[in-house]
Amino acid sequence: MSLLEQIDKERLPQHVAVIMDGNGRWAKEKGKLRVFGHQNGVVAVRDTVEGAVELGIKYLTLYAFSTENWNRPRLEVMALMELLVSTISKETKTLMENGVRLNAIGNLSTLPEKCRKQLLETIKKTSSNTNCTLTLALSYSSRWEITDAAKRIAIKVRDGEIKAEDITEDIFGDHLNTAGIPDPELMIRTSGEHRISNYLLWQIAYAELYFTSKLWPDFRRQDLFEAVIDYQKRERRFGMTSEQLN
Repeated sequence: MSLLEQIDKERLPQHVAVIMDGNGRWAKEKGKLRVFGHQNGVVAVRDTVEGAVELGIKYLTLYAFSTENWNRPRLEVMALMELLVSTISKETKTLMENGVRLNAIGNLSTLPEKCRKQLLETIKKTSSNTNCTLTLALSYSSRWEITDAAKRIAIKVRDGEIKAEDITEDIFGDHLNTAGIPDPELMIRTSGEHRISNYLLWQIAYAELYFTSKLWPDFRRQDLFEAVIDYQKRERRFGMTSEQLN
C-alpha cells in the first residue's frame, strides 16, 4: 500500500505549517555555498505544495525568512532576496496550474521594494484560486506579530473602539497576521532540530509537532505524506480524557 493510500482523506489536517530548516547544512555537506542550499530548497517547496494539493490540504504555511535572518551575512541575505523574487516569478505558473492562492505574513514593509512588488503581484494574480492557500512567512517572527497585535488593540482601546474588558482570544486572534486562517493542526520541522524558533507561537498552541532529520532540500511530498500519517495516528484530546473522546 502506498503512503497516499494509507491516508484517511476524511481526517486531514486543514492547515499544515512548516519550518524549512537545513538548507545551509545541506549545501555545506556538498562543499557548496549556503545559497546553493536555498536554491535547491525551492524544489522541495514546489513538491510539497503540489503534495498538499494532491492530498486536499487547504492551508500550507512555510517559514521562509525570519526577522532574525536579517542578521545573517549581507551577501547571503541579498542572495536570498533575489532568489525570492525570481522564485515567486517563476512559480506563478505552477501556482495557477495547481489552483494555489499565495498569501504572505510578516513585516513585509522591511522587504526590498523589488521583492515586495513581485510578491504583491503574484498574490493578486492568484487571489481567485481555491484549492490551497500557500502562506509565506517573510520577515516574520511570532513575538513581533503578537507585539504588533497588542499595539493595534491598545490603539483601539485608547480611541474608544473597544473596551479592555471586552478583549477575548478571538478578538486578539483577529489582530494577528493570520486572521481568517484556521490554526495549524500539524507543524513540521526539518533538519533534526527540535525548536519552534519563534514561529506561530499563538497559532500552534494545540498543533501536533512533527520533527524529521531530513534536510529541507531533500524533503518531498512523500515526506509530507509520512507526517500526515503520523498525525492521524495521534489522539487529539484538547484537555479532555481519552474516555471523553470515545
